[in-house]
Amino acid sequence: MLDDAAKAQLASYLERISQPVEIVASLDASPASGQLQELLKDIADVCPLVKVRAAREDDPSSRRKPSFRVSRPGAETGPCFAGLPMGHEFSSLVLALLQTGGYPPKVAPEVLQQIHALEGDFDFEVYVSLDCHNCPDVVQALNLMAIQNPRVKMTMIDGALFQDEVNAREVMSVPTVFLNGAPFGQGRMTLEEVLAKIDKSGVARETRKIDEKPPFDVLIIGGGPAGAAAAVYAARKGIRTGVVAQRFGGQVLDTLDIENFISVQRTQGPEFARALEEHVRAYDVDIMDLQNVKALVPAPASGNGLIEVQLESGASLRTKAAIVATGARWRNVNVPGEQAYRTKGVAYCPHCDGPLFKGKHVAVIGGGNSGVEAAIDLAGVVAHVTLIEFDPQLRADAVLQRKLRSLSNVVIVTHAQTSEITGDQGKVNGLTYKDRASGEVTHIALAGVFVQIGLVPNTDWLKGTVELTRTGEIVVDAKGQTSVPGIFAGGDVTTSPYKQIIIAAGDGAKAALGAFDYLVRTSAPA
Repeated sequence: MLDDAAKAQLASYLERISQPVEIVASLDASPASGQLQELLKDIADVCPLVKVRAAREDDPSSRRKPSFRVSRPGAETGPCFAGLPMGHEFSSLVLALLQTGGYPPKVAPEVLQQIHALEGDFDFEVYVSLDCHNCPDVVQALNLMAIQNPRVKMTMIDGALFQDEVNAREVMSVPTVFLNGAPFGQGRMTLEEVLAKIDKSGVARETRKIDEKPPFDVLIIGGGPAGAAAAVYAARKGIRTGVVAQRFGGQVLDTLDIENFISVQRTQGPEFARALEEHVRAYDVDIMDLQNVKALVPAPASGNGLIEVQLESGASLRTKAAIVATGARWRNVNVPGEQAYRTKGVAYCPHCDGPLFKGKHVAVIGGGNSGVEAAIDLAGVVAHVTLIEFDPQLRADAVLQRKLRSLSNVVIVTHAQTSEITGDQGKVNGLTYKDRASGEVTHIALAGVFVQIGLVPNTDWLKGTVELTRTGEIVVDAKGQTSVPGIFAGGDVTTSPYKQIIIAAGDGAKAALGAFDYLVRTSAPA
């Protein structure tokens, strides 16, 4: 199954195991079981502390074949893998082996304590695609919980291999998580996000802790490239710096390949986001993750000479200067059916959700680079792709257009306005569009619709606080200063042109330097 190079690399990782590990396998006569058997043999061959045995038929983890459980010898608990965890999920398997074998996880002690103290029984099932770059984060978080707490069960399920389950449960995007048989969540989730959903007492403790923090010199709102750069530049000035973010990494977490960040030839979004966070944590920066900001109260209105940042949790933070770096999100088509069938056929990530539509007909809305790239990727997985563009011609780069037009299972429809996404029995069954030249209305039968029409800034909570453009971008000057003294902004959320990671990072650094200059000038004696 694994070539010699992969075996050597795996052996070097598994050298860190210090305790015996038992893999309990449930196999049948299928080709997939044959492949899994080879993989498990390769693992046992390179690490003497890992043993493989067949599962008993009454073992709860044996109901799916092929599958296996990673356990300590004699234990009936541990993370399960239904399918062949290759692709992006191979790292999830390696981490499960390491952590079960005694290798300490890279998690804060208070988080581990929270996992150990969970009350109740939790049975998680996660449907994944092996091509999904967000799925491993969810799988690894839940695997860790299952390793640390025997009352937590966890099974990763390859949606492409267990199609009957996917169809029965109407799973149309990954990762999709079920808890105790009921829907729990969809999309990327961190360990802390999962714990916040199931441990309400932990959320209350965190809210009290945040509310008691002393004022910051600079508080950055947002944890993407702009926010991370702002944090590093502010912290290097020796001032009290904080970051409050909905999720550290921002939209980068939903990006697959990054090939245009100078000095980094090629990386992937989640990996880049981890590097951002590690860089920020190398400095004395107070990071408050998983927090939604609901309002920003300028200094004169706050009554105490400080800017107040109000969180949805009820906590408030105070700061001398604030930097808004909340980025942008996928723009919606805003037609009937889009929200109703979101994650039920309406998708925004072709890399993650494309494999769930294998052999089916889908559409891509958007003829820019993102839309054309999505159509090219999907064409290699699905039966047929219809690309719909509002303008009379595609807007993507010429090289991408040439590649798209060379594909036999792609139809391009231009000068077309999407008017409705239709569905039946809770999932997408088609799309209606109007020819903008003739007025003719056409409906096409589809299983999925991928929306790729650009971004909208995350500034709904700032209306009436700072000056915004008609499209919601924050108006900033050359130093990142907004219309309100002491409030700065940078990155995709601003009027800065060309929404690129490297430009957002530069904007964040510029806003931090602008904020520091503001602090120096406003605190100087008369």
